[in-house]
Amino acid sequence: MVPADAGVGGTRATAARLDPESAEWLRLLAGTGSRREAALVRLHAMLVRIAQGEVRRRGPRLRVTGPELDDLAHQAAADALIAITGKLGQFRGESRFTTWAYKFVIFEVSAKIGRHFWRHAAVPLDAENWDRLPDRFGFDPAREAEWRDLLGALHRAVDEQLTAHQRMVFVAIVLNNVPLDTLVIELGSNRNATYKALFDARRKLRATLAANGYIGDHFSRS
Repeated sequence: MVPADAGVGGTRATAARLDPESAEWLRLLAGTGSRREAALVRLHAMLVRIAQGEVRRRGPRLRVTGPELDDLAHQAAADALIAITGKLGQFRGESRFTTWAYKFVIFEVSAKIGRHFWRHAAVPLDAENWDRLPDRFGFDPAREAEWRDLLGALHRAVDEQLTAHQRMVFVAIVLNNVPLDTLVIELGSNRNATYKALFDARRKLRATLAANGYIGDHFSRS
């Protein structure tokens, strides 16, 4: 990583090794005056477009629409712009500048949607709604007796095989449909750690179901 005090000189040295478009972005944003201001306006407009596309993609699942959705996109774009301009010295050119900038705005969208969802969430993290699983897993109503037996085994495995943390993550995400980014914020954790807890929980549950003679195709696909 480029040191935080690399400054404009370090940024210009990096620009010399980049593709022309990335080098031009870096040169303008590291400069001063009207050209930098124009570049900031262009970059902000690009970030808004990316954020709007991402919040619209996620919006229906989170029941967020209209002006509220647009406001989340603009907040994410504004915060991403601040983060990008504050970290120009850390851009090493492993990807194009626009790809690097894209990651910032997607991160901010995730954070904004997570906070929004949590403020408006109607389901507490520790609520358990096992009745949702047949619809979520796409079980065949004609085979209810079979999948009721499977869900009973799954419920027992969740209670008996998972650590308290794994169980809480599994219940929140799988039973209550809490978005991963929301759960990360509530736990004060990070995406990788929370996803690993969910991955480990599912691995334990699949192993337990298999050891007890359950095929669990629907569960493994989820």
